[in-house]
Parts: sequence; C-alpha cells; structure tokens
Amino acid sequence: MSDSRLLKIKSFFKILGPGWISGAADDDPSGIATYSQAGAQFGFTTLWMALFMLPMMFVIQEICARIGLVTGSGLAGIVKKRYSKKIVYPIISLLLIANTINIGADIGAMSASVKLVFPHLPIVIVTILFTALIICAEIFVPYRKYVTILKYLALSLLAYMITAFIVGENWTEILVASVIPHIEFTPAFAMLFVAIFGTTISPYLFFWQASEEAEDKVLQNKIKNIGESPPKIQNKEIRTMRKDVAVGMAFSQIVMWFIIITTAGTLHVNGITDIATADQAAKALEPLVKTFPHSGELAKIIFAFGVIGVGLLAIPVLAGSSAYALSEQLGWKQGLNKKFRQAKGFYLIIAASTVVGLWIDFANIDPIKALIYAAVINGVIAVPLLVLIVKIGNDKKILEGRTTGKISNVIGWITVLVMGFSAVIMFLTWQT
Repeated sequence: MSDSRLLKIKSFFKILGPGWISGAADDDPSGIATYSQAGAQFGFTTLWMALFMLPMMFVIQEICARIGLVTGSGLAGIVKKRYSKKIVYPIISLLLIANTINIGADIGAMSASVKLVFPHLPIVIVTILFTALIICAEIFVPYRKYVTILKYLALSLLAYMITAFIVGENWTEILVASVIPHIEFTPAFAMLFVAIFGTTISPYLFFWQASEEAEDKVLQNKIKNIGESPPKIQNKEIRTMRKDVAVGMAFSQIVMWFIIITTAGTLHVNGITDIATADQAAKALEPLVKTFPHSGELAKIIFAFGVIGVGLLAIPVLAGSSAYALSEQLGWKQGLNKKFRQAKGFYLIIAASTVVGLWIDFANIDPIKALIYAAVINGVIAVPLLVLIVKIGNDKKILEGRTTGKISNVIGWITVLVMGFSAVIMFLTWQT
C-alpha cells in the first residue's frame, strides 16, 4: 500500500469518534440476537429495514451530536435546563433500569460466546473477569487511550461480514430484498418490527452521543467541564461531526444487514427459527455451514468473537450513558477524561450499573423476559425523548444559528411517528 493511501486511511480514521463508537455499540450482543432472530424467523424479508432506518438513525444521532457539540453539555443537562424536572427524572430512572438489564444480557452473551470457543473455561470466572476488566478500563485508562480502544473494538463487527461470505448466498435475491419492503400482518412480524426499531434507535445512544461530543471539547481544552459553558465551534467541526455520525450509522446498519443475511441463509432455510440469544445463533451455524472443510466451525468462532468484541464496546457505552445522564441531573462532576477522585459519583454509577448487570446473570431471572421488559421501558421513554430532541434541534436559544435543517426536521418527525406507532404495537402485542 502506498504512503499516500495509508495517510488517507489514517486521516479518515482520525475523524471517527463518538458517532463511530455509537454506531458500533448499537450492534450490541442483545441487538445481534434481535437481528439473528429476524433472519432466522423471516429470512431475507427484513433486510429492507436496514436501509429504511438509516436516515432516521443518522438524523436523530446527528441532532444529539449537534446538541453536545454546540452547547458543551450532555442531553440530560440541556433537557434539565429547558424542561421541568418532572419530565426528566422519570426518563432518567427508566433509562438506568433498561441500561442495566441490557448490560446483564450483554455480559451473559459474551461469557456464553467464550464458552463456545473455549468450552473448558469456567463461565462464572469468565463473567466476573469481563465485568472487572470493563470497570477498570473505564475508571483507570486515560480518556484519549480509552476512546482509541473503543474505536478499534468497533472493527470486531467485521466478523459478521466475514461470516456472511463464508456462508455464501444468492446476492441477487439479497439485493432485491434489501430495497423492496416486505410486511406481514401477523403478531410475530409486528413484535419483531418493534424489536428491531427498539434495539436500533435506542435512548442510551442519545445520551452517550451528546455527552461524548461535549467530552471531546473538554479534551481539546475548549471548555473546562461538561455543562459549564458552550465552546466556540467552527463550521468545519460541524461538518466533521456529520461525517463521523454518517459513517457510524452506516456501519451499524451494514452490520445488521450482514447478520440477517448470515442467519437467514443458514438457520431459516434449515427450519431453525427459534433463536433467543447471540451465542445460540453462533452455535447453530456450525452444523449448517458447509462451503468448505471446517467452514461451520470457523463461522461459529468468528460469529462468537464478534459478540465478545462488541460486548466489550457496548457495555461501557451503556454504563457511560447512565452515568452521564444521572450525573447531569444531580449536578455531579462527570467525564471519562477525569480521574476517579475528581468524579467519584460518575464512576461509581458506572461501576454499580455494571455490577448490578453482573448480578442479573447470577440471579434467578429469565434473561429473555428481562430483555422484553427493557424493550418495553425503552419504548416508553424513546418517543417523548425523540420529541424533546427534535424540538431542541430547532431551538435557536440553545443552538443559536446551528439548528437543524428542513430535511432533518421532516425525517426527525417521521421517526417520532414511526417509533410512536411501534410503541403502540408493542403494548398491544405485549398485553396479548
């Protein structure tokens, strides 16, 4: 590879930041399980949703990034200043519960995936080690290095592109299914439709995105602390932010697309439609992939390593978003750029939510039912949060001359309507 091309790759990777990490964290182990279930149950017919949701994801995450970038504050801080505490506290409380449940599910999926690859390792020890590693990394690794680690962990999602090509598929059929919508008027399809939207456009990413943009301004010495004062922002920074978010969201949806392709082309065509966890999907691949000798075992291992890698990325984002949101509400010092003694409350929230997530794995709690409850909680808070986000994106008092454009506003309100409709479907099907 020539020096000039290598330089271009390095410069491109340099602009990637909060948007790239958010996009990758969106494909967390519980998200992988949802997409695997979509492929197993309905084959290629849900592929169109990846392209359909992309502009919605981009617009919402871009508005959140814009809020953090322009104000130097996290989303919770801005909502607290602009709206009543009676609105904010219930949202933050429910966010903490949903995030903690997801952390527990993700830790469990990572440990089960390790068991698939290394069957002789005791799963209890592996689970505890993962938890300790994640907490220690968030507290003790310097922010600049930690963000770099998260950037590279995002590349673990390439595992799902590799497994799709190992499986081998009819790409003409796949491309047609990717652009032509398919809808089934059945309770099963309705529930999966809601689950895909809920795991893709997730509240925890809204808070993480805004706070990380503000965190970067602290790192650049443009502000002293998150939420204290707005930084001076140039138009170039807005353009860079948009590129980062666009790449991150596109990467997220491409990975979703490949996961559905992999599971549809193996599990669905062989009549395996009941997949509840990501490690189950990985295990089910092995006897079905026969493109070349040992390809099944290779597909299983690569799929499992993808779960482990993205879990190491997603759990810190889940715990971090909880810590940012609650710290802003309580007026505590916050930020991964600070040492433990400078932001004890912030780091204790991270540690507590991760440890409680670990406890969920050892408690007599059905992880699938817990994830259903987390999905319900996210459904409750997503719609009002989206309304607030779109309104803040148009608030000239908050964003001054850097409010969102007309097209983004249209897509933003369409997202509110679709998520609202999804929430209604979720409650109707959940009750039955």
